[in-house]
Amino acid sequence: MTHSTSQPTRASNVSRTLAQSRLGVPSVFFFAAAGAAPLTVVAGGATTGFAVTGTLGIPVSYFAIAIILAVFSVGYVAMSRHIVNAGAFYTYISHGLGKITGVGAAGVAVLGYNAMQVGLYGGFGAVLAGYLETRFGMSITWWECAFIGWALVAVLGVLRVDLNGKVLAVLLLAEIAIAVVYDAVMIGHPARGGVDYDTLAPSYLFASGIGAALVTAVTGFVGFEAGVVFSEETKDPKRTVARATYLALVVTGLLYGLSAWAMSVPTGHDGIVTAAQAQGTELIFSLVAPHVGQAMIDIGHILFITSLFAALLAFHNTVARYLFALGREGVLPAALGRTSRRSGAPKLGSLIQTALAFAVITVYAVNGWDPIVKLFFWLTVAGGLGVLILMVATSLAVLGYFRRNPVGENPWRRIIAPLSSFLALGAVLAITLDQFHLLLGVGPDSLLKWIFPIAYAVTAASSAAWALALRLGRPSTYAAIGLGANSPTPATAHA
Repeated sequence: MTHSTSQPTRASNVSRTLAQSRLGVPSVFFFAAAGAAPLTVVAGGATTGFAVTGTLGIPVSYFAIAIILAVFSVGYVAMSRHIVNAGAFYTYISHGLGKITGVGAAGVAVLGYNAMQVGLYGGFGAVLAGYLETRFGMSITWWECAFIGWALVAVLGVLRVDLNGKVLAVLLLAEIAIAVVYDAVMIGHPARGGVDYDTLAPSYLFASGIGAALVTAVTGFVGFEAGVVFSEETKDPKRTVARATYLALVVTGLLYGLSAWAMSVPTGHDGIVTAAQAQGTELIFSLVAPHVGQAMIDIGHILFITSLFAALLAFHNTVARYLFALGREGVLPAALGRTSRRSGAPKLGSLIQTALAFAVITVYAVNGWDPIVKLFFWLTVAGGLGVLILMVATSLAVLGYFRRNPVGENPWRRIIAPLSSFLALGAVLAITLDQFHLLLGVGPDSLLKWIFPIAYAVTAASSAAWALALRLGRPSTYAAIGLGANSPTPATAHA
């Protein structure tokens, strides 16, 4: 991570803040839940989980991870009541584990969310191109479709954040509605005449191969934590973030678990893995096709595509706000701390994310690389790993912060919940690293298994080294790390 050598100019506090009081609970919920991309997880993640892991425990894994993340959220949202900052994980870790560790975490966050956001263009482009060819006979490349999504995200990324929330709201509600309809159809047509509950058995949590199933489930929830990133733009940060975060977890957790189970009803528990391996992401559509009209199938396919787009937009906004938080505090060039005069959006951070996505899509297109496996699947899985690392560190940071500053929080919020989530998420992280090769489709001894973990380690170490350099060479900048709009560091003006 680098730092501008130019001296920032003095400006008002307003120039160091995002657009305030624009988001209520519904809007923050839509950002958080859309980032988790419900229909993408249901149609893509769950079926891939059955196919790749070969285990029947996918539905119960979603419920288990939802419970673990609910416990994690107790301490996470408790911190949001005392520290309001768009830096989220970075800010909390800075306050709980120290500024050097916090900047190291910031590097992991920027890398992880960038990987997640850019990787989604591969899925969006390939799925849209496939649908247009299959349904309308249109011959269009995946990267042309990807650039259509890229252009829309580029425009929306610099507009008012509440407008982004309205776009996500429409898409998300439609996704949830179609998933519920599909679930009802599948449950209403069980195999062998009886509804099969086998895949919901808790015993699968202790079965062979559950590690990969848990990793699949964790990846599906990435995005729910983003509500805190928008805390500075909410009408009531002390209540809005907590309510939106819990609501996102409940809705997505129930939807994921129930939908994954519903797919096993018409196939039978003994047929779901084979069906998933044979049909891939088309499984859910093929299961409901005999019982609904073509229009309902088309709507489902379209919403699958818009689900990917909604996640693209949500993660784009998340990356832009992380860059804003780091620029405002002088950890990254101060120009990143500017907001658009008209929309209040972090303009430069948004434009940089747009430029990076353009470059990656272009490189993949020129080289003819597989957009599904090597862009969508690999990079989103890698992004999920980064967020998991951050959640483990944040659980520990919550303990550290409230140990020094009890500030009226009860023992459940400041000790028991964060300690429990640290142990549980730490165990999931260990399993993830051990079975990461399964998600990449390589052998257990492949060096590729370690490329992404090593990338995070190098990024964290180099970012922490930069923080140490700041402490030695720019003590005033170092002192402002984690303070956000309340920092004494001079700010730049609106762009």
